[in-house]
Amino acid sequence: MLLTLTTTHRPATALGFLLHKHPDRVRSVSLPFGMAHVFFPEATEDRCTAALLLDVDPIGLVRGRPESAGGGLLAQYVNDRPYAASSFLSVAIAKLFGTAMGGRAYGDHQALMDAPLALSAEVAPLACRGGPEIAQRLFEPLGYDVAVTGLADEPDRPSGYWRLSVSGLARLPALLSHLYVLVPVIDNAKHYWIGDDEIEKLLRKGEGWLAAHPERDLIARRYLKHRGSLAREALQRLAALDDTPVADETGPTDTTVEGATEPAAPRVRLNEQRLQQVAETLKDLGAKSVVDLGCGEGRLLARLMREKQFERILGVDISLRSLEIARERLKLDRPNDRRAAKVELIQSALTYRDRRLAGFDAIAVVEVIEHIDVERLEAFAEALFGAARPRAVVLTTPNREYNDKYEAMEPGEMRHADHRFEWSRAEFEAWARRIGETYGYEARFEAVGEADPELGPPTQMAVFQCS
Repeated sequence: MLLTLTTTHRPATALGFLLHKHPDRVRSVSLPFGMAHVFFPEATEDRCTAALLLDVDPIGLVRGRPESAGGGLLAQYVNDRPYAASSFLSVAIAKLFGTAMGGRAYGDHQALMDAPLALSAEVAPLACRGGPEIAQRLFEPLGYDVAVTGLADEPDRPSGYWRLSVSGLARLPALLSHLYVLVPVIDNAKHYWIGDDEIEKLLRKGEGWLAAHPERDLIARRYLKHRGSLAREALQRLAALDDTPVADETGPTDTTVEGATEPAAPRVRLNEQRLQQVAETLKDLGAKSVVDLGCGEGRLLARLMREKQFERILGVDISLRSLEIARERLKLDRPNDRRAAKVELIQSALTYRDRRLAGFDAIAVVEVIEHIDVERLEAFAEALFGAARPRAVVLTTPNREYNDKYEAMEPGEMRHADHRFEWSRAEFEAWARRIGETYGYEARFEAVGEADPELGPPTQMAVFQCS
């Protein structure tokens, strides 16, 4: 099976620096099920292609395996597993391109790694379980142009296997993550046992796109081999990330002018807009030390880590499980990683004073206060503005008025089952101004997300600064 990655971004040979592979060399790696080879069939300033060739050993796959495990001895040997792209390819991607998929470039090419490039990928052969349209349903919402071409044994007799091509403007780590997750989903099989850790792998590789994907249910079920309990847990956690109804902001939106050749870009989900706006606000405030209060699984922390401006970052949450996931996602145990070294995670209750939170330039509180009982808000304010007393606080919460835009919500219903309240704009501004006057902060207010002329934005943000 073969995967090719091509760019026409000049100089195209920089693809080698992004993949940590030299275009003039062949890299071969032994895997438990065969050999993987990376080479560059073309490498010019205008166009560069990296190829990952996976040679699966069909005998090695079943050697020592009991007959009962594979549906009979003949069935073990006569199948498409050594030849069709599947979870074997995902393992090879992680092994050969893992550093690139993690978003780290070689040398001084990090800016190129972080930028959208003209990229294309081709996978063949691929068994599209459910027909070739399944590949289009999975890749098109991510903003790619998709082509699925049949591989025929005879002109009028298709073999049932396909060549998948996707292309568009994308970050290389995102494209690799999409392939890593979606190729086995299209194949609808996994070659290894699935456990709880596979949920973490799915959420980690799907960060920033899976929660918003219109086919996320299908992706979760297939990726987790239709194990109902695992799929339900994964979907519940994805739903918690995507705190707006599914009907809102799904699918791609064409933001180009008429006649433009660029592919449609995926519409940015509200949660992504919120995290980006909070990170940019913290930068604009000139903060060098930041606390993410109620950090959850570390999505804001991941953004802050990438910014050189932030020299000290503290993630705080009451949930040890969330902190464990954040630690794994951020790879904080990786030795000699300067970005990881500036991050610390601690467990703490949000309504109690904690001296470890004192002395920071800014504290971010993103979609947290609505999870606190109303009668505990004063204790929360005292712990944050009174005891910790940073120079600035950036705080976001849902705008209740905007809920009328969501047809799937009943009148009076809140966006999340764990929300204790949701404020209107007037209620939020009144609370923020009162807190500011009490503790000596000035508050200004910003909209997050596209605002409705009458109902306002989906998320409201207050920025407090010491007066």
